[in-house]
Amino acid sequence: MKTKDLSKYSDAEKIFLAEQLWDSVSKKDMQISDEIKTELDLRLQKLEEGKSRLYSWAEVKKHINSVR
Repeated sequence: MKTKDLSKYSDAEKIFLAEQLWDSVSKKDMQISDEIKTELDLRLQKLEEGKSRLYSWAEVKKHINSVR
């Protein structure tokens, strides 16, 4: 597949094209293993029970920079 030159498009047009591309992906064809489903369910449950700590993007970037 050949990639088109997107530099002639505005940022708004690129976002619109990206949204169209994303929406065209069939969600029913996505394969998720049982292990991943279990992990996601566990994380969602912990979040709903208030047992997860949430981090701001600034905190995440600070941590990443500290371990480099």
